[in-house]
Amino acid sequence: MSRTIAIDYGTKRTGIAVTDPLGIIASPLETVDTKQLERFLADYFSREEVDTIVVGHPRQMSGAPSETMRFIAPLMGRLRHAYPDKRVVAYDERFTSVLAQRTILQSGIGKMARRDKSLVDKVSAAIILQDYMASEVK
Repeated sequence: MSRTIAIDYGTKRTGIAVTDPLGIIASPLETVDTKQLERFLADYFSREEVDTIVVGHPRQMSGAPSETMRFIAPLMGRLRHAYPDKRVVAYDERFTSVLAQRTILQSGIGKMARRDKSLVDKVSAAIILQDYMASEVK
């Protein structure tokens, strides 16, 4: 079976989440320096079978694309070009950072660990992936 990977793009750090091989469970995978993102993905795709790449699509409260889309749209184009065998889809990521922070707080993780912004990034990616998977089941 094949995995689905989700990307919560940030200008400094990018959170990544992935499904299990059966595509049932979404789990945080890694937070990478955004400059290393495409190299990380190439390495990961060489080891794991991935059929879909879900990229968080940041929107403002009005629904208009956020300023970060000027970085994400070209990234999606490069991914589509580099991996024509994979589906590359954008998925609304509004409120994922807030949900991630709330999830981390409720999980009982210590105060020092909660300050780790990279944890929020990869948990946000997992929330994006989980929401995407739920939307595909409908």
